[in-house]
Amino acid sequence: MNGFTDICVEQSGRVVTATLNRPESRNAITGETMVEDLCRLVDEVNKDPGISVLVLTGSDPAFSSGGNIKDMAGKKGMFAGEGPELVARYKNHVQRIPLAMETLEIPVIAAVNGPAVGAGFDLTLMCDLRIASERATFGETFLNVGLIPGDGGAWLLPRVLGMAKACELAFTAEVIDAQRALEMEVVSRVVPHGALMKEAAALAETIAAKPPRALRMTKRLLKMGRNTELPDFLETCALMQAQCHGSEDHKEALAAMFEKREPRFTGK
Repeated sequence: MNGFTDICVEQSGRVVTATLNRPESRNAITGETMVEDLCRLVDEVNKDPGISVLVLTGSDPAFSSGGNIKDMAGKKGMFAGEGPELVARYKNHVQRIPLAMETLEIPVIAAVNGPAVGAGFDLTLMCDLRIASERATFGETFLNVGLIPGDGGAWLLPRVLGMAKACELAFTAEVIDAQRALEMEVVSRVVPHGALMKEAAALAETIAAKPPRALRMTKRLLKMGRNTELPDFLETCALMQAQCHGSEDHKEALAAMFEKREPRFTGK
């Protein structure tokens, strides 16, 4: 994958690692090129059957500061204008990110290397799994600057953490450290900073070793289950399971079990 401006993209086997690469702005995600890069990344990953997992991280020292405070103060970029113009800028810029991430068909792991605040925190919530460096901090800090979570954070927080924890983080706008984030189940593990990417890669490789089509179907079902009535959900499960039973990967998985060897999945 080439041609990205604000992110660096590397692929190893079936795992893609994308690094937010605007350290001078602490990897703010409200710039037009960053938004374009993230949306394009999701599109390209979805189209490539050779990719099974995405790891998202930031260039040290931050994961992402969210909105660019200097642009905010100067009413520049996506923060320019008033009223309807500003509404349009939000819809055409930063709000494209959660809409794109919601369409992501493969598991995505946030490897949180440093502060993730405001929209940067919300970006981690758009991911399926979160691993934190001991240096990571998290904050739904919009109220501290007199704003609301304009990128969809108030939709994401209750779905990830439950309503009570979501309210605590949103109403206090407190920045919490990695250990507190682990206690609140914002992240699933905290690791030494130098081991972060190794841990994320190991988890990604474990997931990527699973049958590619069934993996994508499993993610789709997990997301569908949030909003679908059980009878309709089970109907979809039956349809997908029928496809899986007829797949080459299912046959390979059974053969590998009987032959006591590692399976070799092809996505067929």
